[in-house]
Amino acid sequence: MIPAAQVAKPGAALPFYMSYLLIPLVWIAATQGGLWVLLPILATWYLFTALDAVLGLKTDNADLETAEADLRWYKLLTAAWVPLQFFSLFALIWYVGGAAHLNGLEKFMVFFGVGVMTGTVGINYSHELMHQKSRAERFLGDLLLAMVLYSHFRSEHLLVHHRYVGTPRDPVTARYNEGFHRFYPRVLRQSLRSSFAAEKAMLARKRLPWHALSNPFWRYWGLQLAMLALAYGLGGLGGVGLFVVQAGVAIWQLELVNYIEHYGLTRKYLGEGKYEHVLPRHSWNAAHRASNWLLINLQRHSDHHYKPDRRFPLLQNHADADAPQLPYGYPVMTMAAMVPPLWKRVMNPRVRAWRARYYPEISDWSAYNRGATPRPR
Repeated sequence: MIPAAQVAKPGAALPFYMSYLLIPLVWIAATQGGLWVLLPILATWYLFTALDAVLGLKTDNADLETAEADLRWYKLLTAAWVPLQFFSLFALIWYVGGAAHLNGLEKFMVFFGVGVMTGTVGINYSHELMHQKSRAERFLGDLLLAMVLYSHFRSEHLLVHHRYVGTPRDPVTARYNEGFHRFYPRVLRQSLRSSFAAEKAMLARKRLPWHALSNPFWRYWGLQLAMLALAYGLGGLGGVGLFVVQAGVAIWQLELVNYIEHYGLTRKYLGEGKYEHVLPRHSWNAAHRASNWLLINLQRHSDHHYKPDRRFPLLQNHADADAPQLPYGYPVMTMAAMVPPLWKRVMNPRVRAWRARYYPEISDWSAYNRGATPRPR
């Protein structure tokens, strides 16, 4: 157990600030061109993979009694990122659009790297911010999502995913044996529909129509249009194109992570439309030290779903006795997910072992595989 006094020290929060290194890396890529355009990509996927191999696992947990006031350095981390990402994204649209030393492919690759930054860090920080009680923090999360044209993720994540994770009603829970290239178009379509339906249903319970001004989709659409307009003002249609490239890469990064977080894991059906409560066993856990620094403990996903209101420094690591473990951190696992035969070779045996361990009474899993409700024997 890490004592609260130690958690509160600035030095304890410092490793999580490693994500800020991606900002100068995308600027180096833009100003230097050539092979330098690969720098943000190599750093995010391969450097942190190497650091995980060297630094190993971090399994100790922060004291849950740590006061909210003692988490100020962690709260600053996510809040300060927002203006820095905003400035870098739109300044780079202006700069790269008129950069004579960059050819078309180099400009594309620079903004591919920007998308790696806005997806790996920006969307991840928006995830932390959207879970907070503070309206200011939630709005900062909205700004980050608008920068990647994926604002509905907030509604989908809070109203659909956390409620229905591990069930057929959750689009984001990847089915057993479902490759990423089938999962990706399905989740893009279904998560947009389910998020809008969830907000519409909430308004209906208040006897309001879907087009009531309190529907957050008006805010989502307004912010996204403002971002597109700014990109156009700074770089014309080419600037919009660069903006869309980074948004597409960021969304792809997010859904790769969503794919691996719950692949093949399901909650037991109890009858009458009810499922068992969400437990640590319903998310894949990863205790890899360096990638948890980069992703602000997102890989402690078992605890996040078990206790969604915990800030990231207080998320607990669940060992193998309580939660299934990924063999590697997210950087490696997301790369593996892009090669479905490799992914299934690594993960399908683990899913089958998980089923045998936690639900030996269920013999026919075919209904789960089809996204339907199974019947225990």
